Amino acid sequence: MSSPTPDEPPGLRTGTLTTADISFFVVSAAAPLTVMAGVAPVAILLGGIGAPVGYLLAGLTLTVFAVGFTTMSRHVRSAGAFYAYITRGLGRPVGIAAALVAMLGYNGMEIGVYGLLGSATSDTAAALGHDVPWLPVSLAGLLLIWYGGYRSIDFGAKLLGVLLVAETGILVLLAGGVLIDGGAHGLSLGGLAPAHVLTGGTAAVLACAFAAFTGFESTVIYRREAKDPERTIPRATYLAVAFLGLFYAFVVWTVIQAFGEDKVVQAAADDPGGLFFAAITTYVGAWAADLMHILIVTSVLASLLAFHNAINRYTLSLSEEGVLPETLGRIHPRHRSPYVAGAAQTVLGAVVVLAFALAGADPYQQLLLWVNTPGMLGLMVLQLLAALAVPFFFRRIDHREGLLRTVVAPVTAFVLLAGAIALVTVNIDLFTAASTTVNTLLVSLVPAVFLLGLLLAYRLRRTRPEVYANFAAEPAPIEGEDPSCPHPTSSSSTPASATPSSPAPPPSPSMAE
Repeated sequence: MSSPTPDEPPGLRTGTLTTADISFFVVSAAAPLTVMAGVAPVAILLGGIGAPVGYLLAGLTLTVFAVGFTTMSRHVRSAGAFYAYITRGLGRPVGIAAALVAMLGYNGMEIGVYGLLGSATSDTAAALGHDVPWLPVSLAGLLLIWYGGYRSIDFGAKLLGVLLVAETGILVLLAGGVLIDGGAHGLSLGGLAPAHVLTGGTAAVLACAFAAFTGFESTVIYRREAKDPERTIPRATYLAVAFLGLFYAFVVWTVIQAFGEDKVVQAAADDPGGLFFAAITTYVGAWAADLMHILIVTSVLASLLAFHNAINRYTLSLSEEGVLPETLGRIHPRHRSPYVAGAAQTVLGAVVVLAFALAGADPYQQLLLWVNTPGMLGLMVLQLLAALAVPFFFRRIDHREGLLRTVVAPVTAFVLLAGAIALVTVNIDLFTAASTTVNTLLVSLVPAVFLLGLLLAYRLRRTRPEVYANFAAEPAPIEGEDPSCPHPTSSSSTPASATPSSPAPPPSPSMAE
């Protein structure tokens, strides 16, 4: 682990995070317990007993995406993650636009969840016989998450590890109770038959399933803080997506067995929010249902902290790029965290939460669903662009990677992700429960921000050519990284079409690939 000399400004804590640590960040962002108890009943209601297959298909699609994504991670060391990958493959204008979409996506996914924190805590308190208003809880959560991001990254990893074990543990306890008792009518794999999978509700199930994986790609954001990033990042990516896909499918299947394949859809229709609690009460005990209520709150906190850390590192990278103010790139001298970026993100979250509260909005129906939806779509669009960037990137450099990894897998992932985005967009009312006007506005935010990013890119090219020319530049190798790893040998990292028309200084040595 490196330490800055007295003459050097503090940097992030390098060589700190293991494969398990990064996996905790990624899986915690997905909030497995919240996704299962809150969204899986809807998937069962819409897709029937074939719903578990939807999670397997979503996981398979994102595994295919991860093939090209992790292959490219061996050649791109920039901390800009998605926007750096997209810049290298599709050019600076698209990369800068993607950076703004990333900020929309991660902030949308994080800030909206403060509404869920407030409503989940209120519901938990009500289940235990207490009345707790949502707004003070959400504001307290903002301060708690700010502190978690302010502390060192290894502190956050340890905290998330504990919270993740707790929330997955309660789901394993539920599944174990169902398996030991044999379910309502004996265990059955009938729901996996094509007749139950290929139904009219399959599209809606897939939309719900893809949304449940949001944030899994954030492994590369922690590259500078990872131990042996050439190995840690791909391992963490595959581990996260494999765990989520298999775990989601298994848990949904066990809940179907808990009620019986002939009665679970009606049970989900009668009380979707109580489906998991009813199951764990029957097969484990009322005490476990009370514990699940509490752990949903900690699950939400874990998700908030994971997204908060991801946003802070995107903000840090864009500050270092010169796109955002330099002040946002300050690193805490002791904790080695991007503490100014964290404070700014906390203030933004407080403004949004208070605005919804003053408008009398519902913390779940409006704050969570309306703010999360463009965030989810933004991250899916980033995945789509990153998949498209992979074959363009490898076509222009010398490398020894195989055709399967550099062309077949990313192109397949692009097609599958395009279909997933279409499914989510068509079924957007499942995620928002809003009017057509509101849905149109929410969906339009992503292309609007992308267009704004393109305009910013052309403005930077004209007014700040040095910032534009060095955007997503390749950094020098960091401690713990193998300097002999394969890297591009071409002299430019962007297509010729992305070269500024106005004279610009040549790339710095750190940009040479």
